[in-house]
Amino acid sequence: MNENVVHSRVTADTCLSVRIFTHHHQMNKRGNKVYLTTHVPIYEYLCHFSSGPAKWVANFPIADGPRQSPIDIVPGEASYDAGLKPLSIKYDPSTCLDILNNGHSFQVTFVDDNDSSTLTDGPISGTYRLKQFHFHWGAADDRGSEHTVAGTKYAAELHLVHWNTAYPSFGEAASKPDGLAVVGVFLQVGAENASLQRLLDAFDSIKTKGSQTSFANFDPSTMLPGCLDYWTYDGSLTTPPLLESVTWIVCKEPVSVSPEQMAKFRSLLFSADGEAECCMMDNYRPPQPLKGRPVRASFQ
Repeated sequence: MNENVVHSRVTADTCLSVRIFTHHHQMNKRGNKVYLTTHVPIYEYLCHFSSGPAKWVANFPIADGPRQSPIDIVPGEASYDAGLKPLSIKYDPSTCLDILNNGHSFQVTFVDDNDSSTLTDGPISGTYRLKQFHFHWGAADDRGSEHTVAGTKYAAELHLVHWNTAYPSFGEAASKPDGLAVVGVFLQVGAENASLQRLLDAFDSIKTKGSQTSFANFDPSTMLPGCLDYWTYDGSLTTPPLLESVTWIVCKEPVSVSPEQMAKFRSLLFSADGEAECCMMDNYRPPQPLKGRPVRASFQ
């Protein structure tokens, strides 16, 4: 008789700083449990049509949970909350470490053993440290963002991922209801964005899955919009294990990106060296049901 049980383990090295493994065990002929560990494909379906967001629920039932992300933000249904504070963001460029192609996005990682780069105020209490940032984007300029606004899709979305220092580490915080805070910024096709160019120039060094290079002295605050009005709601990671631990802070004002810059995003590959080339695109999860959650706005 076989048992099919799935467990998950979280490590801090991929999109939203999590890497997912499934541990399947079955009973061998002697009645002992035998564990088989495999990496869960995240966006492999884009090349092989074998996996993807619609199938995540099979290994991660929380995919159908009460506070999943992203969502469609309907401005007319968001409530203005005068108690929401302005965001207080302090980023130290010297904490920037490296840039990595993790096979489903690229991410830039930061030193997070001190309070040099932090997010405070807004809808959160306490101090949250910047762990990393990454992007999601589409195969064409008419889609790519994870959140949408009254159904409107943007070409890409930046996620700045922070963890609550009330917990001892990112790994501990990632499973707590108030463990993470992610600032989301929409990218709207228009003028060239000089703040993105240094990132794009590094792409030739991280073209394939698993490639990584140093990336020092970058200030992520240069990628933020001039106005930091935001919507906020309680949500989740948007890639497995889809933990419902994120306070989402989605900026109302988009930043610009040129068509040529968006094309550079799509020059990255899902595939590793030696594999059939598969361009990295459409690496976003579609909006999930709101299920009665309130969405609050910091602005009228």
